[in-house]
Amino acid sequence: MIPARTRRMAPTLGLLLAAWGASALVQMSVDREMARYRESPEILWISSGKVLRTLSLGHQSLLADVYWTRTVQYYGSRLRDHKTDFSLLGPLLDITVTLDPQLTVAYYFGSIFLSEKPPRGAGDPQHAIALLQHGIVANPDEWRLWHHLGFLYYWELRDYVRAAAAYQAGAKNPKARDWMKVMAAAITEKGGNLQTSLFLWSRIYDSTEDPTIRKNAAGHIDGIKAQIDMEAIEKRAQQFQVENGRWPASIAEMVSHGLLPGVPVDAAGFPYRLKPDGTAALHPASTVTLDYDHSPAPPRAPAP
Repeated sequence: MIPARTRRMAPTLGLLLAAWGASALVQMSVDREMARYRESPEILWISSGKVLRTLSLGHQSLLADVYWTRTVQYYGSRLRDHKTDFSLLGPLLDITVTLDPQLTVAYYFGSIFLSEKPPRGAGDPQHAIALLQHGIVANPDEWRLWHHLGFLYYWELRDYVRAAAAYQAGAKNPKARDWMKVMAAAITEKGGNLQTSLFLWSRIYDSTEDPTIRKNAAGHIDGIKAQIDMEAIEKRAQQFQVENGRWPASIAEMVSHGLLPGVPVDAAGFPYRLKPDGTAALHPASTVTLDYDHSPAPPRAPAP
């Protein structure tokens, strides 16, 4: 005769065995997916996040982590191999956030590297905007998503009306920082300028611990600071031209005339150069990259 206690435990044991079996099936599915990825990293075997969510049998968060890992590995491998085609980045991110809409790091990462032009990213700002809008709906308390949305409109599309509106909307969140309102007002009043760009990239840098995002932001910050320096050099060169009837022969000559306190250097430690027409340039060995194609105020040669 089976003891009463054993009979009472039988349903529980059955449920545990069923759960174990389901978990094993999910793990096998994950293992198969990862094995396929290792063999063919450029192939997306299942492109629908909704289908994967159904197949996950309630373990969508686990599967989202798998796809998030794959997304980071995919992006990193493209950078490492100097590839310019990031065609799988968008689909991988879409799958990830469909499986786990609260995985906010995917929105922050995706908003930057979907929008960045090759070789830094996929060059698809509209997809990045759609990703952020999805994230805002799924995570209404994440005010920084509004910051990234406003930044995309500002930096990539130069749509200052929508950029200001995004910052204004994000500023309504009780948890939002005060500078969100400041940015809404500044963009409304001034549109794009280098100081605003520097502030926004600095906020991107400060708001994340992700090393890839921080490295990318630091590169933009260095480039914008260089543009600000070069504009200042060109302004002083123009002053020299007015006072002396010719362009300065070098930055050192400008220093000797008291127009600059010293020979300025860029973030890589290299001194700027002065061209014969009074325009400033980076040193040939400098590793700083200038965002002329994004700059709200592209450099111009001073008028003679």
